[in-house]
Amino acid sequence: MTVPAPIALPAPAASESKVGERRHADRAQRALLLDLDGVLLDTRPVMQKAWRKVQEDHGTTLPFTDYERHLGREFSDIMQRLGIADIDAVRRTYETESVAAAHLAHEFTGIVEVLHAFVAADWRLGVVTSKHVDRAAPLLTRLGCPFATVRTPAGAGRAKPAPDPLLLALVDLGVDPAAAVYVGDMAVDQEAAARAGVAYVHAGWGYGQPTSPAPEVVAPEGLLQLLRSDKSFVAGSLV
Repeated sequence: MTVPAPIALPAPAASESKVGERRHADRAQRALLLDLDGVLLDTRPVMQKAWRKVQEDHGTTLPFTDYERHLGREFSDIMQRLGIADIDAVRRTYETESVAAAHLAHEFTGIVEVLHAFVAADWRLGVVTSKHVDRAAPLLTRLGCPFATVRTPAGAGRAKPAPDPLLLALVDLGVDPAAAVYVGDMAVDQEAAARAGVAYVHAGWGYGQPTSPAPEVVAPEGLLQLLRSDKSFVAGSLV
């Protein structure tokens, strides 16, 4: 009995195969990282209320504007810069009041729609924040967005402006720094992105001003321009 020879199916053209692989890789390897305070959510009312509680309970006369000037840094770092002595006690007061006042936070107009546009385009989303995880997690849940990683000071590495949390987030996502963008609103965000080799976009709706070299400053809907780019990014550039 003669066994029929197997039928050889035509292989896809090499050029077509490579193009398909490249397109798949491009989709799989792009990441959008975002800060939380001043980018995803307007938490200023929460922070103001928590700082008033610190003033009342710990007798400090430092105004909220002094605290706000250092936003983006880890809380202990801010306290040291302000000359606060009993950092642990102040932290407990601040964090307890922040949790109690969390309902005062709200998402910025248009940001949720933008996030879902990136999800639909197969980008990987992550959050890199100096807010501790116990306060960050409940706030992020409100957005209803599938963040693939959230990096906070509770994890490994140094806090912003060190590049560690950005790089660790990209390790989580399996994305190269050249294919990622970080959206922040404070000078420490811009510095961390530069040190990590990640392109930076400044949230024009946030709390701080960009520094030199001047980055792209956008409104939430301006982030959508990233979806129209097929190129890898270079730190400090969107081209």
